[in-house]
Amino acid sequence: MPLRVFRGLIFPFDRALIILTVSKSVVYSLAKISIMDDKYFMKMALELAEKGLGFTSPNPMVGAVIVKDGKVVGKGYHKAVGKAHAEINAINDAKTSAAGGTLYVTLEPCNHTGRTLPCTLKIAEAGIKRVVVAMKDPNPDVKGGGIAYLKNKGIDVTLGICEDEAKKLNEAFIKFVETGSPFVTLKCAATLDGRIATRTGDARWVSGEESRRFVHKLRHTADAIMVGVNTVKIDDPSLTTRLDDMNGLDPARIILDTNLSISEEARVLQLDSDSDTIIITCSSVSKDKKNRIEKKGAKIIEAPVKDGLIDLASLMVHLGALEITSLLIEGGSRVNASALSAGIVDKVIFFYAPKILGGDDGIPMCMGPGPDLMKNCIPVRNINVHRFGDDVMIEGYIK
Repeated sequence: MPLRVFRGLIFPFDRALIILTVSKSVVYSLAKISIMDDKYFMKMALELAEKGLGFTSPNPMVGAVIVKDGKVVGKGYHKAVGKAHAEINAINDAKTSAAGGTLYVTLEPCNHTGRTLPCTLKIAEAGIKRVVVAMKDPNPDVKGGGIAYLKNKGIDVTLGICEDEAKKLNEAFIKFVETGSPFVTLKCAATLDGRIATRTGDARWVSGEESRRFVHKLRHTADAIMVGVNTVKIDDPSLTTRLDDMNGLDPARIILDTNLSISEEARVLQLDSDSDTIIITCSSVSKDKKNRIEKKGAKIIEAPVKDGLIDLASLMVHLGALEITSLLIEGGSRVNASALSAGIVDKVIFFYAPKILGGDDGIPMCMGPGPDLMKNCIPVRNINVHRFGDDVMIEGYIK
């Protein structure tokens, strides 16, 4: 039998080959199992993070799980702005069992003092030996600081497990901290032939009950909802969140009203709500009417006007300064077209109901001139399709 020398040792060739092959296979398998375990526990952390949906803004949603000897010994998530971060809640839940354990967290632990003390200090003090992070903090002022601190303390750090899922969960937070402007979602419900209302303006109801229930969940997750004054005049909506299974939060209600023509009896001016009603208008409107509207509790913001309409690009900067991190646009046609034309839309959510208006006189999804050529259409990417009852929802990204 031929002999071979491996690292100073002499083995029969065939036996050595088998030993090396088996060893390599075992190492690969162990690494694969470790990655699968990391993903399993990180997905658990992501599910916890999602419980904060709608409650944490302008903070991100974060979930954390502590594992020791293959068992979960602590869990936590960020419940609301100003309250303890996910890592702190998980460590408090684990108590002394956190020592020597692995922390799975959906966002890089903070290493700076804000509304709360740095989480990195608590992690080190708890004796955690390994931290698995889904994504770095996108804030350019703190990115990487938490990871660097943990490594300097001798804590093993793994980065990038379930990163795409973590980024999608906090897409609004990421856009806000990177640009200072809100993440904008354009929602629209239409018939199969692309009409959001009949020629008389009747739009009750284009979509079904399940779709409308989902829209109220979208309102709960958004900091603000925006419509044009014509929608207020025709539908007289409340623009609040109404959910049967939870106490959803109302978004701030933003009304685009260049000439301040809103009725003083409009429902949005009569609400008992914890959130604001904000009227966006120009500087030349009647001071007397402004005072009357403000006495009803609404806020009036004067914004630049472009081509006779509110300049939406400038408005987004102003809303960002108010810490509005996410904005849901609910139409109508002119606002939809203006938002797309201004390039402020990040995401579209279009509901198509199994109905055909069957004429060309209904109100389209967008009103105004479009491009001359198909190649100049606005591309929508990363498409997802969902069903709500008989309705089909198409979700995609523009930016």
